[in-house]
Amino acid sequence: MPSVHLLIKGKVQGVFYRASAKDAADKLGLTGWVKNTIDGNVEAFATGTTEQLNQFTEWCRNGPRKAVVTDILITEKPEEIFNDFSVRREG
Repeated sequence: MPSVHLLIKGKVQGVFYRASAKDAADKLGLTGWVKNTIDGNVEAFATGTTEQLNQFTEWCRNGPRKAVVTDILITEKPEEIFNDFSVRREG
């Protein structure tokens, strides 16, 4: 299955972006992770079908209600296997 790395920029910390992204990923059946970056962005890595990843990427373009996404950088990656979709600590 394909994997993607996402770097989401804008007002994306302090607005429940990570928890909401986990909920969206769980509903779509994705595996991977999401975390805050030290410079105020959110980073995510997701594995799933192309359709699942497209839906998740579209969700990430808006995020939760209080988020203001200004840019999203998407990089296709080799498949990585995860047991679930988790929220990681920043770093």
